[in-house]
Amino acid sequence: MILDDHPAIVAGVRAWCGQADPPIELVDAGDQISRLWTEPGASADVVVFDLHLGRQPLFRELARLVDAGRQVVVYSQRADGPTARECVRLGAFTYLTKAEGHQHLVPAIQAAARNVPYTPPALSGAFYADDGPDRPALSNAERETLRAWFESDSKRLAAHKLHLSVKTVETYIERVRIKYANAGRPARTKAALLERAIQDGLVHPDELAG
Repeated sequence: MILDDHPAIVAGVRAWCGQADPPIELVDAGDQISRLWTEPGASADVVVFDLHLGRQPLFRELARLVDAGRQVVVYSQRADGPTARECVRLGAFTYLTKAEGHQHLVPAIQAAARNVPYTPPALSGAFYADDGPDRPALSNAERETLRAWFESDSKRLAAHKLHLSVKTVETYIERVRIKYANAGRPARTKAALLERAIQDGLVHPDELAG
């Protein structure tokens, strides 16, 4: 379901979704938020959400969707870090600027439907530039342990790479999880922790290609 008051944007997204593999069915809510809560919008796997239908950002409406368990991909013309960070803090699946286009919007929709992490460049940059309280301060040892773990198939292999014991690696990773949880951004799985690390600029996806 897409919520956007610009017909040209909706037409473009519909075309991109139609060309996806497999094709993504797109339902247009126009600028009517109520359509997200009635069929067929209520059953949509993912909501593509224009944050600015009027003069004020729709943070309250975003929070309501998230609280109802909806997967929301915010798709906005705003490219500033504070707006992106606030959307993620409220529970949006991810945040894209409209300048990022189909090469990121379609993968983001697919990832949201599968509930696997996806961080487009704008969101990664927004968190990299952030020094707010929701970005926990990690020690050098914790950062290096995370990087080694993400590059390895197991904690044992990460420990071997760092010349540490498996117990030490587990301790560092658990400390990082606690820090993220205390900052209001819990990461209970390896995939979720990788998503946080990418958002905060601790690692870049290209570095993990191998």
